[in-house]
Amino acid sequence: MIVNNVASPFGNTLMIGTGPASIHMAVDLSRGWCNQIGLLNRKSERSEKLKLELASSGNVISTKVEVQSLEFGSGSAVISQFYEGFDYVDNRWDTVVICTPCNSYASVVRSIDFAYLTKLTTIILLSPGLGSNLLVEHLLGENNDRIEVISFSTYYGASIFPLSPQSETFINVLVKGLKRKVFIGSNKVGRFMPQHVNHFIVSHGINAEQVEDPIEAECRSITTYVHPPFFINHFSLGEIFSPKRSTKFMYKLYPEGPITQHVIATMIALWKEISQLLSLMGARPINLLQFLNDDNYPVHEQTLSRPDIEGFVDEDPIKQNYLLYIRYTSILIDPFSEPDEDGKYLDFSAFPYRTIKADTEGKWIIPRVPYEDYKKLKIMYGLGQRLGLSMTQSEQFIHLFEEKIHRFVYEDGYDLSDPSITNDNSLEDVAIIWEQFCLKSSRI
Repeated sequence: MIVNNVASPFGNTLMIGTGPASIHMAVDLSRGWCNQIGLLNRKSERSEKLKLELASSGNVISTKVEVQSLEFGSGSAVISQFYEGFDYVDNRWDTVVICTPCNSYASVVRSIDFAYLTKLTTIILLSPGLGSNLLVEHLLGENNDRIEVISFSTYYGASIFPLSPQSETFINVLVKGLKRKVFIGSNKVGRFMPQHVNHFIVSHGINAEQVEDPIEAECRSITTYVHPPFFINHFSLGEIFSPKRSTKFMYKLYPEGPITQHVIATMIALWKEISQLLSLMGARPINLLQFLNDDNYPVHEQTLSRPDIEGFVDEDPIKQNYLLYIRYTSILIDPFSEPDEDGKYLDFSAFPYRTIKADTEGKWIIPRVPYEDYKKLKIMYGLGQRLGLSMTQSEQFIHLFEEKIHRFVYEDGYDLSDPSITNDNSLEDVAIIWEQFCLKSSRI
């Protein structure tokens, strides 16, 4: 639907990356929030398939929403332009939404001629890591004053590409859930776009909160605190790096899953390291238990009392471990689901591991969980080093994951491993983020 700019605050909007989150948000934006919608994906075998699907569907993409939203249910949108690669992007876009993994942000920004895109006023980072806003801001160079960069704390939904009887589709998305709350942070003060973004999020029935510093939004993603301890340990890595189908589950207690008292202890240690890092960077740390419960997945007060939740930060380490362990035992089932006729509640924790798989050329690909979490952890650890902070728990996660990768590549053979497995641009990204952080800090 094409409407005027007053009614469509995002203007012409280009989505970079074409995963489920991008397709979902594109359909949502098309319902009065933008004029034209474009998609851009780097040249690849997948982009070729996507181009054929779009041609076959008349450039129509769609979502099937399994959860109730205030405004947005299932729907579809017409794509005005699909770019296969960054070779040429025409100058019609007011907003760009980067939907790729945050470890590829530098590559994406360097591939776009922002000086040519004179109409562009806003870049939205859908799933950033800590420091992503500073990274993009720095790489914009002379275009920084003109372009506002807005960080979400996290993508506001949970979506997948459903498998058809023939093959996977890249233009139809199944939306299986919506977040309870999303934080929004902008690198500019006094502009109106964050308010429009806030209204867009709220229209889904999701709480939204604007924070003063993008870093405060970027650190408020549940995966930052949960994924490294749960999925970078010997148990989980053994499942993830096995070519066999896993019969274990990502959020269950040992031996069905990775959760033990020791794993919970590493989560507490990681949270405390990140809290120190945030404080040194001038951002507010989170109350981990309150964040997990109030902003993500709650439990009954009979399970965790409000005083225990709100006073979590001040408890001694033993009680913190105890309370957090209670929390994860309490969401093995959905505590707010209706039991069936046999009295069984929804099995909330039955998420099977995604394991390594071979691409069409027979080369192994590591799942995004925990590969992207490892990449984000390296950025935080690198920033901690710049600030003289000891982050021993983060370092242990990094070493364990790298040891597993190197052993896997050595045993499997370099010729059978995707080259991206061992590519690491984190040191360069840390240097850019640090330079921009120091530059902005000197102006305060």
